[in-house]
Amino acid sequence: NQLMARQVTRFASHSPFLIFAITLTTLAGCNHEPASPGPDPAVSRPQPAVAVEATPAPEPLPLDADERAAGWIRLFDGSTLFGWQPAGKANWQVRDGAITVSEGEVGLLCTTTRFVDYELKLEFKADKGTNSGVFLRTPLNPSDPSVDCYELNIAPPDNPFPTGSLVARSKHELKSESTGWQNFHVTVSGGEISIVLNGQTVVDYRTDSPLPAGFIGLQLNQGAVAFREIKLKPLTMTSLFNGMDLSGWKTDQQMASRFRVTEEGWLNVKDGRGQLESEQLFGDFILQLECITHAADLNSGIFFRCIPGEQMNGYECQIHNGFQQGDPTQPKDCGSGGIFRRQDARRVVARDEQWFPMTIVADGPRITTWVNGYQVADWTDTRKADPNPRRGLRREPGSIMIQGHDPTTDISFRNLRIRAARNPGS
Repeated sequence: NQLMARQVTRFASHSPFLIFAITLTTLAGCNHEPASPGPDPAVSRPQPAVAVEATPAPEPLPLDADERAAGWIRLFDGSTLFGWQPAGKANWQVRDGAITVSEGEVGLLCTTTRFVDYELKLEFKADKGTNSGVFLRTPLNPSDPSVDCYELNIAPPDNPFPTGSLVARSKHELKSESTGWQNFHVTVSGGEISIVLNGQTVVDYRTDSPLPAGFIGLQLNQGAVAFREIKLKPLTMTSLFNGMDLSGWKTDQQMASRFRVTEEGWLNVKDGRGQLESEQLFGDFILQLECITHAADLNSGIFFRCIPGEQMNGYECQIHNGFQQGDPTQPKDCGSGGIFRRQDARRVVARDEQWFPMTIVADGPRITTWVNGYQVADWTDTRKADPNPRRGLRREPGSIMIQGHDPTTDISFRNLRIRAARNPGS
């Protein structure tokens, strides 16, 4: 598998059923980081071999221009279970462009990423009599839908909570059952949850004690069910760049890069090496932005959880749209959305001289990224805790930095927005 041959490091899923092994790449080539104060264990120390699960990188399913601009991302690529983790043994698989399940242990297939406030759209199809559900803000193994998650039920009309209800929280009176494709449009924001089933609002639930961030889970309970077109848009984001000046960013660092606000209201960086550092610090967060490279094969990156004041000493989400031998699954230098020196993007899905959106989620040791709404990286930092991210897992809040890589740099950014976790687990 070409993907596995080119990866830069390994990651393990939260679930024991998904373990990925990825070989370590050479550090020759692009020098993104100055010499660190100590060796980086993820780079310098040999790692024991673990079982390999091949993960292909299919052609992206399209999102329209309005969806991309609004920040929608796909949680399911239509062909693989990349970005998902099972909480039990069941026959979860992809068939005919849908995630399907029909037998095995009762339990969930969850995203590997936790979310808190969002819009969620998906289509589902259930056999007659099937009892399933979509779990919101859930742990991997919820014990009580009235306490530790929100369960959006898929069930027959005679169920105490028929399709579209929130189990143990809000029941509706829509008495119908279909074995064809149906759709949910869910809005989860703070203590408010709105459920639209097939275009009709069926639940408008409110609570004064909202649950914290959690996974999105698809349930096997009883009967066959399928899910497809699973898309999410983060909500309650705060702007990081006002489009007028560099308020909120440190501009006193004496480096070669030149950062300015263009007439269009874009944040442009030319030349390098250099960085623009946020004044505010962030630990766990979801960050979205749009980016354009103004020439081919340009290199930049978004650094985060950085040690304030140091030169690009943080995790890096790469920006580089080049790939080898005409194969987008072989990025030239980690690939846009890849975690530099940790995990290559599984596919280069952005193109130079075209605007493209990026989404970065940092949640404890797990980092996940999307480019053009397509998930390209899913990496867990399994190193020992260390305040220096070159040496180990850094969970402490740090600055966000935009990189000017070298004298050829000419890259613009817009619509930078972030949602930081309010407290641990939120």
